[in-house]
Amino acid sequence: MRHRVLTDRIIIVGAGLGALYAALCLAPRPVVLLTPEPLGFGASSAWAQGGVAAAMAVADSPTLHADDTIRAGAGTVDPAIAALVTEAARAHIHALTDLGTPFDRDRQGGYVLSREAAHSLARVVRVQGDQAGKAIMEALIARVRATPSIQVLTGVLATGLVTEGSRVSGVEVMQVSPSRCMPVALEGPAVLLAGGGSGGLYARTTNPAPIRGQVMGLAARAGARMADMEFVQFHPTAIDSGEDPVPLATEALRGEGAVLVNRHGARFMIDAHPEAELAPRDVVARAVFAEVQAGNRPALDTRDAIGAALPERFPAVAAACARAGIDPLTQPIPVTPAAHYHMGGVATDAHGRASLDGLWVCGEAAATGLHGANRLASNGLLEALVFAATIAGDLGTELTPVSHAAEVALPETGPAPAPDPQAITDLRETMSRHVGVLRTGGGLQQALTRIAELEAAQAEVPDVVNMTATASLIAAAALLRTETRGSHARTDFPEADPALAQRSFLTLNDARALTRALAKDTA
Repeated sequence: MRHRVLTDRIIIVGAGLGALYAALCLAPRPVVLLTPEPLGFGASSAWAQGGVAAAMAVADSPTLHADDTIRAGAGTVDPAIAALVTEAARAHIHALTDLGTPFDRDRQGGYVLSREAAHSLARVVRVQGDQAGKAIMEALIARVRATPSIQVLTGVLATGLVTEGSRVSGVEVMQVSPSRCMPVALEGPAVLLAGGGSGGLYARTTNPAPIRGQVMGLAARAGARMADMEFVQFHPTAIDSGEDPVPLATEALRGEGAVLVNRHGARFMIDAHPEAELAPRDVVARAVFAEVQAGNRPALDTRDAIGAALPERFPAVAAACARAGIDPLTQPIPVTPAAHYHMGGVATDAHGRASLDGLWVCGEAAATGLHGANRLASNGLLEALVFAATIAGDLGTELTPVSHAAEVALPETGPAPAPDPQAITDLRETMSRHVGVLRTGGGLQQALTRIAELEAAQAEVPDVVNMTATASLIAAAALLRTETRGSHARTDFPEADPALAQRSFLTLNDARALTRALAKDTA
């Protein structure tokens, strides 16, 4: 018999920027945040180096920002969502400033702005060069800890959704410390998923290791409609140091003039795109990947553009280089593409609502239509902020007001099955080999078959089944999109098809039906 715990608190899965900001926007409405890690650990938001894109300069405007977003998205951005998000951007920069985020300012008090790839102007608001995510998270965590209406339950992993028909009534949660316990059904008035993306499904990722598509997967397993799952962004300049996750060399370095060179010292981006190093990320990632495949050891040369100022201006990059024994003052930084951001996720409307009643989603787990086939640099944190606040407002009108709710206490249960580490390794290698920077129909079919085998072998482990659900959706959507568009590159369909310049939607049942059909054809 499954244990049930009832609460009047809104249940928020995750503890990154979207989750924390939503909780603060909902205050004094009682909420409970569920996270397997302590606050500040395990969230991709804290690792974001570039900053938040917003039209803060006099010469800039939300319209120009939206135009750049649409252009980078390669034909599948929802223009209404782009307008909504870019129009709200400035207000959220001021809100973060009021919450204590120490954005870089000039002598006149204006925000220091960086230019990143595919932006027509400098509009990325930053902190100490590459410390934006960390600083924003620190400011939000401090405010969350001082807000009585917010309860944070750490050491808790969401493994599934509790549903009544097509309505979500709660979350299945598992305590991961001191030992893994069988799931408990935590039921409340509404559920907000804000638990990150899927980068950890790949062997090379810039995301925290535990983030492997589980939140998308649990929504898909409950029947949620998913969107744009084939579009996974690979950051072109992860530092090739052998670490897992791979440290990031922020795009702001290229915005400051750093250049990409191969082992011969030649700049290969000049011939690849008119914008060279500031081309859209998908273009740069494929160019870097081609150099890797050719054995040309691509690297990012910061010496002329930034020189001795790098440790002070970009401390995270300097620290990663030091760990790897790289001296960026005297040598280029070796780089490689790595899974960085998932444009796809749970399909939501302009209010952040999913297709299942009672379920809202924000941040990287959501697919709002903002990013299209290729996210514009530093629009990720912005989207999380805008939709976290939007969802908080929507919940305020949807739910009966509650001024007080008892804190949630989860009961101890029996031991739960543990994931097989080798199965996760196999999954990550399969995704990198067949569903990575370059894809083929044959490789995607192999991926779907192998993912199904791994899922069957780990069917009793909810965490792994959530991972394989997301992996299946990515591979299936990639197989169905028979063209190259944005971050999705098919070598067997190398050109964009104008007839496919639209968003994609599917369910987990669709992906599984495709896998079964492939198995039948093979047999």
